[in-house]
Amino acid sequence: MTDAIASDPKLSTIKTQLLDLFCQKAYQEGDFTLSSGQKSSYYINGKQVTLHPQGALAIGQLLLNLLPADTQAVAGLTLGADPIVSAVSVVSAYENRPVIALIIRKEAKGHGTQAYIEGPSLPEGAKVVVLEDVVTTGQSALKAVDRLQDAGYKVAEVIALVDRQQGGGELYASQGLKFIALFTIADLQQRWRELNP
Repeated sequence: MTDAIASDPKLSTIKTQLLDLFCQKAYQEGDFTLSSGQKSSYYINGKQVTLHPQGALAIGQLLLNLLPADTQAVAGLTLGADPIVSAVSVVSAYENRPVIALIIRKEAKGHGTQAYIEGPSLPEGAKVVVLEDVVTTGQSALKAVDRLQDAGYKVAEVIALVDRQQGGGELYASQGLKFIALFTIADLQQRWRELNP
């Protein structure tokens, strides 16, 4: 599927620009503790790119082109996925290929419908793709997949902006989910070193 990007000169250029934006705005080296509890010598603050106007537009354009044609919605666990699903949904409207955005709460809403899933209602069996900014162990996106499946939706794929290659892809494969990442950590580190010799 990423071949769709590689074979399109415009999308390929957008992908390169997005990689540079990640290197300039989101990637840092130092001593960090990740949300998974793991220690790391680098950190990727995806929100520095997903909430950036050019970043959001590029993400919407690229991820929309990676979605299976029958995708009815994109979804992700709040907060990291919120700007990503919104960007894809907005770009889909401009491309006349509407895709709904859904946001998965970490805890059920404490009032009203007490729902885990925010966004327009879809018919049972609707095809939803889960989006994520940075995948480490894969647990966040898997929680979103579980919530969506519990609601009666079909989820067969997870798409991430960056794969840290620390077990997320293997976790998704063990659950029968297809996994695509725009970039691997190796892509970011190589480009970061080129930009910061």
